[in-house]
Amino acid sequence: MSSQSAAAPAKLDGAVLKIAGVVVLGAIMSILDVTVVSVALPTFQEEFNATYAEVAWTMTAYTLALATVIPLTGWAADRFGTKRLYMTALLLFTIGSVLCATADSIGQLIGYRVLQGLGGGMLMPLGMTIMTRAAGPERIGRLMAVLGIPMLLGPIGGPILGGWLIDSYSWHWIFLINLPIGLAALIYAQVVLPADRPEPSESFDFIGMLMLSPGLALFLYGVSSLPEEQTITANKVWIPMLVGAALVIGFIFYSFKPVHPLLDLRLLRNRNLTVASITLAVFTVAFMGAGLLFPSYFLQIRGESTLHAGLLMAPQGIGAMVTMPIAGILADKHPVGRTVPFALLLIAGGFYTFTQVGTDTSYLLLCGSLFVMGLGMGGTMMPIMTSALRTLKNHDVARGSTLLNILQQIAGSVGSAVMSVILTSELNGSPAIPGVTNPETGAPVTEAGLAMAAQSDPALAASVPDPTLIERGLQFAADSFANTFMVGFVLTVLTIVPALFLPRKHEESHLLDDENIPPVVLH
Repeated sequence: MSSQSAAAPAKLDGAVLKIAGVVVLGAIMSILDVTVVSVALPTFQEEFNATYAEVAWTMTAYTLALATVIPLTGWAADRFGTKRLYMTALLLFTIGSVLCATADSIGQLIGYRVLQGLGGGMLMPLGMTIMTRAAGPERIGRLMAVLGIPMLLGPIGGPILGGWLIDSYSWHWIFLINLPIGLAALIYAQVVLPADRPEPSESFDFIGMLMLSPGLALFLYGVSSLPEEQTITANKVWIPMLVGAALVIGFIFYSFKPVHPLLDLRLLRNRNLTVASITLAVFTVAFMGAGLLFPSYFLQIRGESTLHAGLLMAPQGIGAMVTMPIAGILADKHPVGRTVPFALLLIAGGFYTFTQVGTDTSYLLLCGSLFVMGLGMGGTMMPIMTSALRTLKNHDVARGSTLLNILQQIAGSVGSAVMSVILTSELNGSPAIPGVTNPETGAPVTEAGLAMAAQSDPALAASVPDPTLIERGLQFAADSFANTFMVGFVLTVLTIVPALFLPRKHEESHLLDDENIPPVVLH
């Protein structure tokens, strides 16, 4: 270990925390935006007179833009420097946000969301690179815990903020709120971030870009179409998934040939990075997929408002806030293989409650379970990333964080799609109401579908002549959620298997050992 590493102070000083503040501001914008927009989809349907499938593209377009730009981030960070690239990403995201607020058609909104995604896709991997280089190996765990705050709290704060802005003002403000934050982050970044020291230009891997970026976008497009089509045999699903997978697999074989590939899979020769990547991918599929359904349970089964559903999710964020600083300190002092499996057990324990939910499950029990899950989450995600990046050389940090972000993006999209398909399939098993069809689609209306619609429409509930119909439908819907949560619970338990292979003893960090890149000097 280098002398700089050994001399690194044990606690985070003011200069490092200032850099962390810049990165957290960018991460808050990027992550909150996903969940804030998710609660606005019904509003978009009404505002633009569009179908749900059309407004869902405001989410899908953003995801596809992320997948396209993330692979380019590692090369661009080396070529242009992290500071100017990070500020460019902030500017793109902020401009895209303002344009979204001016959209007067669903097509315009989708287009502007792509621009947002091009900026947002670079913010997280660049932020991880900046913070990792600034902290040094002795403090990376604590600093990554700081970055983990918006990653874990975004899904909780997003529905609360989105519900409040839409109810109190208008949908435009879910985008306009990013303008003051983005401007503040740009000024903050210019003042605080150290000057760039970009490397001599490396050749750009055009062939890799033509395979990986379109491949990821096509694959995620097919996955994202799965909930709408309800079958993997639909042309809109299997064709882009197959073509996308073929391009990605082709890139995997090709990537070992160039000296500087777009995504350096040679990094997976590092055992820590490989094990951490597998653990992170399985965890993201399990928890992020099912976790998005928690607010839906409160909305559709319990009849809560968007704002109240968001508030009911708050205990999860509180739990994460309790353990995250502790997990950061432990990650710097102890191998993560000794702590992460226990954190996963906490998540699994809290998750199990949701496999038993009904129409009147105690809110005290549910909120307590969410708090326990939050405790586990605070000790899981960022320690895993810390383990992955700690033993990489400085030169490899940008590419390592890019690899982790791609895996997380794919796993999150796959998890969300799979859980949505399972839930919809369960709900479709509800008995149909004789003689009642959907006026828009002509499809039969099920008892569960009517019951969930009645939860948010008191007039509809009052118009149903047989109250037991709603009771039966609601119970069936609650059981459908419970069965879907069981899949997420099983996957969470399975995550413990790769977590057992995480490092159980300290390994020497190489973060500041790269002879070609001097360590970041903070004043």
